[in-house]
Amino acid sequence: MTMKWRDAEDIAIALSEQYPDTDPLTVRFTDLHRWVTELEEFADDPKASNESTLEKIQMAWLDEYRNR
Repeated sequence: MTMKWRDAEDIAIALSEQYPDTDPLTVRFTDLHRWVTELEEFADDPKASNESTLEKIQMAWLDEYRNR
């Protein structure tokens, strides 16, 4: 399965699996962007994201983090 920027929930799950001990609120957007684009399943234009997109991913990841 490949992920695009619009797949915030799927990206959040992948990030929570890759960085299980990381509080998403401590991650800078520059790092979050890099981490998303480095995910093996990610297949989208790295330049196609924006602050709103990264915030949606961060909030979805936060939900995953808090629900553990």
